[in-house]
Amino acid sequence: QVQLVESGGGLVQAGGSLRLSCAASGRAFSGYVMGWFRQAPGKEREIVAAISGSGGNTYYADSVKGRFTISRDNAKKTVYLQINSLKPEDTAVYYCAASPVFSRSSYEYDYWGQGTQVTVSS
Repeated sequence: QVQLVESGGGLVQAGGSLRLSCAASGRAFSGYVMGWFRQAPGKEREIVAAISGSGGNTYYADSVKGRFTISRDNAKKTVYLQINSLKPEDTAVYYCAASPVFSRSSYEYDYWGQGTQVTVSS
């Protein structure tokens, strides 16, 4: 069982940066793929990034590639999302999630945090 808590969201101006954190509890954190998803008002939840258990493999949505960086520290049981060059369209609630397999699909993720709001002003 995994419990996830996101933090680091806030209000920033376009072009700014944020680092989101997701703190996990549970015994088997390093065995899970970790993903970051976001959901904007009126939109479906979409994946923005994922990272394998060891950190050796990553995935990024085309819309965030080059601006977002996912990383993890298994010793700290924490996954991060560094977000640079923020755009207004990045405004959303950002969720971290854990999956037993490397997947882009939200349906494969078994554990979810409560989310943290990122708002980007123009």
